[in-house]
Amino acid sequence: MKSGFLFALLLASSACAAEFDLLITNAQIADGSGAPLVHGSIAVKSGRVVAVGQVTGSADAVIDAGGKVAAPGFIDVHTHSEDICLIPAAENFLRMGVTTIITGNCGHSRTDVGKFFEEIEESKVALNVATLIGHGSVREQGMGGSFIRAPSGEQLATMKALVDQAMKDGAVGLSTGLIYVPGSFAKTDELIALAKVAAAHDGIYVSHMRYETVRIFEALDEIIRIAREAKVRAEVSHIKLSGPTAWGKAQEVLTVLDKARAAGLKITHDQYAYTASSTGLRQTLPDAALEGEHEDFVARISDPKQKAAIIAKMAEMRARQGRKDYSYAVIARCRADSSLNGKTIPEAAKMRRGSDALDDQIEVILDIEKQGGASAIFHGMTEEDLQIFLEHPLTMVASDGGPRRFGEDVPHPRSYGNNARVLGRYVRELKLLTLPEAIRRMTSLPAQTFHLKDRGMLKAGAHADIVIFDPEKVSDPSTFSDPHHYAEGFTHVIVNGGVTIRDSAFTEMRSGGPLRMGQ
Repeated sequence: MKSGFLFALLLASSACAAEFDLLITNAQIADGSGAPLVHGSIAVKSGRVVAVGQVTGSADAVIDAGGKVAAPGFIDVHTHSEDICLIPAAENFLRMGVTTIITGNCGHSRTDVGKFFEEIEESKVALNVATLIGHGSVREQGMGGSFIRAPSGEQLATMKALVDQAMKDGAVGLSTGLIYVPGSFAKTDELIALAKVAAAHDGIYVSHMRYETVRIFEALDEIIRIAREAKVRAEVSHIKLSGPTAWGKAQEVLTVLDKARAAGLKITHDQYAYTASSTGLRQTLPDAALEGEHEDFVARISDPKQKAAIIAKMAEMRARQGRKDYSYAVIARCRADSSLNGKTIPEAAKMRRGSDALDDQIEVILDIEKQGGASAIFHGMTEEDLQIFLEHPLTMVASDGGPRRFGEDVPHPRSYGNNARVLGRYVRELKLLTLPEAIRRMTSLPAQTFHLKDRGMLKAGAHADIVIFDPEKVSDPSTFSDPHHYAEGFTHVIVNGGVTIRDSAFTEMRSGGPLRMGQ
């Protein structure tokens, strides 16, 4: 009698069990392929999409999309998120629909990728995190503080071993930052040797190229040579033309890349939707001034002869770019003096020295670097070039941002609004891209380019990374002067089946984790 009752109870329980963990209904579905939107539902079970279309069945939870767009979670292929374990919620990314990020860009990364992934698991991040292995970080570890030279055979072997181990641990490729010390001192042969190691593991070579100025065609020749000789897929990071002397050459740049692709090379590129970049203020200084340790820099600017040589090189750099002064640079975060945050260099010079003359601007830059440096925003591109790059079918949308603590410093707004800006300004307002095509640039194209398995598409078997947004309301209220505003219009964000944003509110769900090559 007792066993019969238990059997009946089990049957009743089985009959009542829901077919799906989550069912999204009444959605305009953009599957990530670039195909037109279709009305339907999406069913999720055990962190995977199990059905898309006219889906019926019971579910533990139901989200009525209310006719909004449901798309694959956005994949941001260019971020600087080595500190993700300190800000594991990464709410600024989630609130603009990003469910997967790739860090380790521009040559800077954690060199122990295995340990990095362990820390990501322990901190329970809210989104998926993949990484590149950074050439600059590898070079620094392999060569010590002496950079203005080629590595010895032993040092190159050490660097190759570091790249090899990182790839074995799950890195998706090798990145370079060839405007940054120590990467700026590397010769092309060194880069080819290391790219071959990444290529042996099916990795990609991702490059912040040596020049994004009027000399960009030299840099393009280099990345094309590396792709050809290392037999590696290549990616141009944050494609742009920086400085007045380079403006207007966007179509020429794309023509060079298209010709390389026609010759059989696999080269793509990514872009953020702003006409200002952001990096260290030290990029206004010549590389040779930064070689070695911080004490070496301090010694150089303390020596009148060496300081004069540095200032002369700064003048050459301004002339090449067509700049008269540093009014295009805005301090985002000054380590030694937060009162300078949000100020242009002339404004900072006026505050510190009582004058905004060019000589005083230079002295402020040198002094800031002496005191520990600063990050800055550089207004150096044109809207016309940006739009030409954005229209190209192989341009992926990527922020070049990182996880942000709300209200801290005056960072570039791209970390809060990049994807929303594309959808609001360039799709809805300017109609530069169709909505399905813009979504493809944020989803399936990045997944295919970086070989992220079962990501970037809404189809049965895919990981359940899903974003729901209103295309008529999506916007980027974050600005350069007032950046700390989350993107608007995104009502639901789902990561691996976990609802992290529900009805526009962060749920504290952290269902992300490390994303290794091939996963």
